[in-house]
Amino acid sequence: MTEPNKGKNLKEPTLFLALLPIITMVVLLCLGYVMFELPPEPLIIASTVVAGIIAVKLGHSYNDILNSIAQKIAKTMPAILILITVGFMIGAWMVGGTIPMMIYYGLKIINPQFLLITAFLVTSVVSVCTGTSWGSAGTIGVAFMGVGAGLDANLAAVAGAVVAGAYFGDKLSPLSDTTNIASLSTGVNLYEHIGHLLYTTLPSFIVAGIVYVITGLNTHASGVGVPEKVGTVMDTLGMIYHWNLLLIVPILIVLYGSIRKKPTLPVMLLSSVFAMANALIFQGFSLHDVVSSVLNGFDIAMVHVKGFDPSAVIPDVPKLLNRGGMNSMMGTLLICFSAITFAGTISLTKSLELIVNKILKHVHSTGSLIVATIVTGLTMIGVTSNGQVSILMPGEMLREAYIRRGLHPKNLGRTVEDSAAITEPILPWTAAGAYMAGTLGVATLAYLPWAMLCWTGIIFATIWGFTGFGIAKLTPEQQAEMLKEYDGQDGEDKNQKPTTAAKAAQAN
Repeated sequence: MTEPNKGKNLKEPTLFLALLPIITMVVLLCLGYVMFELPPEPLIIASTVVAGIIAVKLGHSYNDILNSIAQKIAKTMPAILILITVGFMIGAWMVGGTIPMMIYYGLKIINPQFLLITAFLVTSVVSVCTGTSWGSAGTIGVAFMGVGAGLDANLAAVAGAVVAGAYFGDKLSPLSDTTNIASLSTGVNLYEHIGHLLYTTLPSFIVAGIVYVITGLNTHASGVGVPEKVGTVMDTLGMIYHWNLLLIVPILIVLYGSIRKKPTLPVMLLSSVFAMANALIFQGFSLHDVVSSVLNGFDIAMVHVKGFDPSAVIPDVPKLLNRGGMNSMMGTLLICFSAITFAGTISLTKSLELIVNKILKHVHSTGSLIVATIVTGLTMIGVTSNGQVSILMPGEMLREAYIRRGLHPKNLGRTVEDSAAITEPILPWTAAGAYMAGTLGVATLAYLPWAMLCWTGIIFATIWGFTGFGIAKLTPEQQAEMLKEYDGQDGEDKNQKPTTAAKAAQAN
């Protein structure tokens, strides 16, 4: 690939110019997205314009900017294809009955005395299967809140268990947009990224589960029936779908592919094809209905079963089922493209290297680098209130620093998820915090202590950073290969001096 900037008289950005596009984005997102509820995509594009003006001021051409953006998009295209396939697969699983069967039997095992742990586990399973924390909390979570109200339980604790379970599944699911974005931004294989997440997520899961069991045993809740709404939901699901063991095969295919580290796209497509076959053979849907579901999502209004009136069902059922489809991912893809455009423009001017250098001056160990990543992630999610942006930007800014220290980028992806993605629902001013509070009917700060999985991950990430446990190292060969992206195809750009950020990373 040619070097468009070779031979040009390029200027180095000052710290002010390096920070100006990021400050612009933060201000626009704070004022526009948080205060005035404007869509984030045009705000990010406006920040990209500022970054582009600075790039031109430093001597870069318009074509240089386009080339830099194109290179970023090319590198992230595999993850983008996965996101589209995720929507396809959710639609297929929904019309085939895979997701509804998981929800049906999840509701069936509710035990009043073990409400918290049941809510936590079932929501986790549903979220892993669907890849959506919001969908899990807004459907199965609402059902558990109804159970909690009927049992006169601590609704803050129930809401915390639901949120924790929803984000456990969202964090580890290969269908999750944030999991795919974290994998995308750090350049790590999706399943390798998910496996590395277990080092912090599994301990948090165990701690939360123990607390929920002990709390449930101490409540002595008994003698109260399950709310009628739950039974109605189950009866409705039973009228629409026909249950059998073959409906879980699509899940087994994904799990097998994850364990065996098979290519993501073929595994998801195979799972989707099997789910579509279930829809045609066992559920009795037409080919048109199946194709419509994988494109636009399953719609309960299309269901025509003898004795079943879609317009007469309670609102919870359409809310539970009407989801999925490739089009459902377009919003996530748009914000990804916007953020990638911003990252491509700002990286052209080496602004990120300058900013990273300032961060690295205070980093003298792996533990302090992990802490710096956590602070960066928390700052991004706290200021921007947007999970996708908060994952993409730290991944872009800090990836080279991890590689130069001999640390695998999957450490970065895990820490960014621990600090940015999974803490979003416990911050009242974020979109996720507001959604969870409004949907579950409990204030964010009230359920925060009980959503233990959402904040204990940071604690484990810090401990592992300073002890070295669960910190993946690069072999010299892996490091040299990854550094080609930053130093040129020969591992070192002979026409360019090492960057200041590179020197700082190597020195530390």
